[in-house]
Order: sequence, then C-alpha cells, then structure tokens
Amino acid sequence: MTDRTRLPATDRARPTSQLGNLDLNLLVTLRALFRERNVTRAARRLGVTQPAVSAALSRLRRHFGDELLVRVQGAYVLTPLATQVSGQVETVCAAAERLFATGSAFEPAASRREFTLLMADYPATVLGPVLSRLFADEAPHASLHLQLVRETLGRDVVETISLVDGMVSPPLGHFRTPGVTSRPLFEDRWVCLVSEGHPLAAAESFGVADLAGQPWVVPYHRDDGYPSAAPATRQLSALGIRPHIAVRVESYRAVPDFVAGTRRVALVPDRLVAALPGTHGLLTLDCPVPLDPLAEHLWWDSGRDEDPAHCWLRDLVARAAAGLGP
Repeated sequence: MTDRTRLPATDRARPTSQLGNLDLNLLVTLRALFRERNVTRAARRLGVTQPAVSAALSRLRRHFGDELLVRVQGAYVLTPLATQVSGQVETVCAAAERLFATGSAFEPAASRREFTLLMADYPATVLGPVLSRLFADEAPHASLHLQLVRETLGRDVVETISLVDGMVSPPLGHFRTPGVTSRPLFEDRWVCLVSEGHPLAAAESFGVADLAGQPWVVPYHRDDGYPSAAPATRQLSALGIRPHIAVRVESYRAVPDFVAGTRRVALVPDRLVAALPGTHGLLTLDCPVPLDPLAEHLWWDSGRDEDPAHCWLRDLVARAAAGLGP
C-alpha cells in the first residue's frame, strides 16, 4: 500500500538551512588566514598541514568568487571583499566559541577561551593596563580580543552587544532596551584642551561665549544632524555651543595631535590626558561651567547574566575599573 504522506525524495533531501551545505570548519581556517595572511603560519596556528590549509583556501575562493588573499610585493594582503568580511568572521567565530564553551562551571586558570570586548580607544587606554594585568594573572591561557569602536554607535547597538562578551560605553538613549544589562564602571570629568600660548590659556578667566568662537576638534561626531550622540558634542550642546568643527576624528587618542600647535580647542576626559604620553606643549583648563561627568558602563546581553564565564569576565572588568581610583 502506498504511503501518500511520504515526501518526494528531492524534498526530503532539501536542507532546511544554507548551513547544511557549509563546512563550518572553513570559518576557523578563514579566520586564521585573515589573521596570519600567510598559509604556512595559518597552518601552524591551526595545527594542520600546509596542503590542508591551501585546499581550504581554494574552497573558500570558489565559495566567495574572490581571491581573498593576493600577493603584493612579496607579501599577502586582503582583497577588498576579504577586508569587508574579516570583522564578521571574527564575530561569528567568537560567538560560536562562546556557545560551545557555555557550561555550569568555569575555571579561569584552565580556560583557553577567547573573550571579546568592544570599546572606544579612550576606555581602552585608561582601563587597558589594569585589565590586562588582571586577565593575564587569572586566565593565563585564555585570550582577549579587544575590538575598538571606530565610529559612533548606531541604532543596531543591541545586536552588536549580542555578538560580543561585553561593551564599555557611556549610556545612550537607545541602549535602554530589554535584553541588555549594564553596570557602572568609572566616571571622568571633562576638561578643555588647548596648546600652550592659546589665548584662553593666558586669560585669567573665560566663559562659554569665549569657547563658542573657537575652532574645535571633536571625536566621534556624526555629520548627519545636530546634536550628535557623541559624548563631547552632547556636552557642547548642553552649553549651548554649536561648534565650528575644524577636525572630526574617530578616535579620542588622536584629539591631542590635532590640538597641538594650533588655535583649536577640544573637550577631553581628564583621565585620558593623564594616561597619554607625548602631551608636551598642551594644557588642560577647567571648563567655565560644570559639565555632566563622563560615565563609562559595561553592557552585555541579558541572556548571559548567569553564565559563569561571563560573570567572571564582568567581575574582572569591574575590578579593573575599581583599581583606577577616584
């Protein structure tokens, strides 16, 4: 008797997802190739033979329809497509490692897990040295992947947080979303940064009107409306200043370089100036009116609240922040 409910063979064999047709081990090889930009070194990192990595690279090239790695003047460089997807490869591999490392117990001293934190270069500069020492002491075999924010965080920040172990950032309105948890880390005060010899440096006092007429260096200012979500320009907006932005940079650490030797002025976190070498010829001045402090928080996906590895990492970051002092 014929079973009329049985699916045709072609339908039974059809995968329910494109993942069914993919060898996910290729992702690990692709990450190693992007990191090493060399087949031999990638094979050594993976613990496999060079022909195996060469064969995987050939499959990857066919899949993407792109060379991915090309030789230029004796060295391999990433193609534009490889550059575009390299960050996604890191994120996907890190997410997969977190998924399969999830368990009821976690031993930092024995773990070989890679943790990913996302932050701008300001908290990385201030928090990094203490965090690095604690991480090395407590998890000597684990690794830390620090992703630097290169532009103002957009509205997809919740999805971004879900793909990393944590993010250090000041609170923004669109962060307050179900599914995201945070804890405060440290605060900093804003100071005005100018070159020695700037008229404001010689003035006995100055006010908001004096600041308003200056050319500004501003980090992370998005040029698609005003006020910007960037912390420095939000403070300027609170002062009623819509600055003439002479230099816009995607970095806090670059701000002093574009202030030095000029008539420009900037608002910068006080801890950053103290942590940076090479600020000779620059002065910090107190703002003419009090500004809201810059409050850095640690943000993470609420689904990881009880994960032992994430609990350890969050505690580690908090202890590093506490080590900064007032």
